Amino acid sequence: MAARNAGTELGKGRRLAGRELCGAQTGPCALYDGWRAAGARRGRLHARFGGPAAASRCRVTSPPACPLLTERNLFKLGWISKVYVNPPAVVRHAEQIQKWRTVKGNWQAAWLLKAVTCIDLTTLSGDDTPSNVHRLCFKAKHPIREDLLKAMDMHDKGITVAAVCVYPARVTDAVNALKAAGCDIPVASVAAGFPSGQTPLETKLAEIKLAVQYGAREIDIVISRSLVLSGQWEGLYEEIRQCREACGEAHMKTILATGELGSLANVYKASMIAMMAGSDFIKTSTGKEVENATLPVGVVMMRAIKEFYWQTGFKVGFKPAGGIRTAKEAITWLMLVKEELGVEWLKPELFRLGASSLLEDIEKQIFHHVTGSYALPHDLAMA
Repeated sequence: MAARNAGTELGKGRRLAGRELCGAQTGPCALYDGWRAAGARRGRLHARFGGPAAASRCRVTSPPACPLLTERNLFKLGWISKVYVNPPAVVRHAEQIQKWRTVKGNWQAAWLLKAVTCIDLTTLSGDDTPSNVHRLCFKAKHPIREDLLKAMDMHDKGITVAAVCVYPARVTDAVNALKAAGCDIPVASVAAGFPSGQTPLETKLAEIKLAVQYGAREIDIVISRSLVLSGQWEGLYEEIRQCREACGEAHMKTILATGELGSLANVYKASMIAMMAGSDFIKTSTGKEVENATLPVGVVMMRAIKEFYWQTGFKVGFKPAGGIRTAKEAITWLMLVKEELGVEWLKPELFRLGASSLLEDIEKQIFHHVTGSYALPHDLAMA
């Protein structure tokens, strides 16, 4: 019954997912005609280039499995030249999401454990030391107390966080700590002038290369907001492309700092440019802005991800970060991802939660689920 109710609540949002939110005369925003109409257009496109059989395969209500493009890096200014976003409609959609009835009991515990596996456990403080990085890495390997996992019969499922995120100077400490703990959790490093982005491109590229050299397997770069605010889209593309090249084999998450981009239309455009330039993830915020991850911004970024997938066949991940502190907020983000992008995005390879204090509240909620009582400070000493 709980699962059915959750599904019903999730389904309510689809009615708001048509033209009302965004639109464009040309370019990728044809997405906002809805799933079925977009499927028909894809069918016509494949009929033109791939024959009737290809058209039949693509006349579906979900994104195509076959890519239309073979090159990941591309610059298509036409995709963003006539973008229109309806802010009131986006906000109404976000408010509707917040009203969805949350899951309870075992279903809630399952969603919370899923959230744990998608967390980038983060410490980005000026007073970070090797000792608190080591402690963070221990918590990354043991995010939930072992006895609580045993009570839910989840102790043998290998539940860990998705990654540990630190400054470049602390990457070596994190890599050594995780190696000593005998786990393969990747280390992510912020770079490229984090958090302001106000450093020369040469410095950004050098910082990325150093972080990779130190052992970071994921790089969280931050864009130059001035390029967005002044409409220098080709310059933004080139900057991100060079950062992607500097990352080498490391995955790259591009932080848009959405609270400083001025409008939801700019958020959409910056999202598309970042994906065109080769980003593996697009991320909302640094966590240092006045306004961080919000649901309206999340809706717009996910619509961009969906459209980019329809246009190219490449899946790009999504990472909300900054201000996500409670288990309820984490579940809301998971439900939004499921609604907008589908279940296939609910895995660490395509969805992350950037957080430093979220895990503490999730563990408290799981403690209450298992024991029926609220945790005291000494019950979760490592939280």
